[in-house]
Amino acid sequence: MEGLIQHMVPTAEYYPDRAYLFAFLLSSRLFIKPHELLGEVCALCDSQQHLGGKDPPTRERLGRFIPHFVQLLAEWTETFPYDFRDERVMVHVRNITQKCVTVDPSIRKEVSTLLQNLLVRLTTLEKYEEFLMRISAENSTDCLEGLNTTDVTELCASPGLLAQQLTHIELERLSYIGPEEFVQAFAKENPNLGTSFKDMKKTRNLESYVSWFNRLSYLVATDVCKHVKKKQRVRVMEYWIETARECFNIGNFNSLMAIIAGLNMSPVARLKKTWSKIQSGKFSVLEHQMDPSSNFSSYRSTLKAAMWRSAGATDQRQRIVIPFFSLLVKDLYFLNEGCSNKLPNGHINFEKFWQLAKQVTEFITWKQVACPFDKCTKVITFLQASPVLTENGSCLPFFFSSATSCVGIVRMRTTGK
Repeated sequence: MEGLIQHMVPTAEYYPDRAYLFAFLLSSRLFIKPHELLGEVCALCDSQQHLGGKDPPTRERLGRFIPHFVQLLAEWTETFPYDFRDERVMVHVRNITQKCVTVDPSIRKEVSTLLQNLLVRLTTLEKYEEFLMRISAENSTDCLEGLNTTDVTELCASPGLLAQQLTHIELERLSYIGPEEFVQAFAKENPNLGTSFKDMKKTRNLESYVSWFNRLSYLVATDVCKHVKKKQRVRVMEYWIETARECFNIGNFNSLMAIIAGLNMSPVARLKKTWSKIQSGKFSVLEHQMDPSSNFSSYRSTLKAAMWRSAGATDQRQRIVIPFFSLLVKDLYFLNEGCSNKLPNGHINFEKFWQLAKQVTEFITWKQVACPFDKCTKVITFLQASPVLTENGSCLPFFFSSATSCVGIVRMRTTGK
């Protein structure tokens, strides 16, 4: 570990490779907490550069070192800003930046910009977390009376527009997931790791994104099942199938899979007479694309094609790649579990963390794409905040089998309409 830390410490003549810096900052937290790591980096800089000592290096040498160190801090705050929610990290930041400014006042503007940008990121995160807490408390119900009577087909002019609004939500939620959240999620599963995150402020954007997938699935099922008349259910189901197809064309595979999951929920799947009125060809094609057989081989081929399209695109719309997130997490999990964190000689298995960083870097590229579509606030609010029937209380499955449900619902259950 000492050698790896030394390798990330800049000098007047040396600055660490960005790919190495990202890989080490991503995975080092499995062995050392961020505030401890920054403390060691600052101590090494102090000892090597004699900052504030009796025999400081020449101004020329410091003039090359200090910009390198500020650059290191800037990259850390840009890539892993949530590390700096920890006051213990910020103590080190304030101490070392004060020393840098004292030694080289010309760097004051760069340091000020760095700290201001960090403050903006963390303030934005806090507002986003407050928003998530607010809508999570409002967007589920256990009874029919709590459902929104608004029909998505009335609210949104076309499936294409709805797919674009889903893409807005996906990209916004993706943008808040810190790369370190993947590693910290693995750490929670392994009590034998050398570090713990119990005393750090939690960031739950990864879990919130998974919850969004589940919510969208239940929204689709609720939107279909709240209609008593078969004709209305057919119209809504066809609308969602077309929306899923538009998501596929955009490259929004997460919403696509959530819609497929919603239409495959048992309360919807059992509506045999409703399904008989629907042209099943389009839905079958989409299901084939997301078929889990052979480890999602069809989807993986499609994802590679989307990545290839994105890499060479000049049109922002062609750059969108929103992966099926649960499968991405699963892949990263098995990569983490498949190799030991340490080699037989006790050294850290950095090759494993290099591969992990490569996959997470792809994710960062995807989440940084700006959504090119016009935003419709009314539709986005409906998608994120309208109540849905859930697995609690009178949930969808129970709702369809309960003898106390309304007559129309009981008739649907008993006749298969």
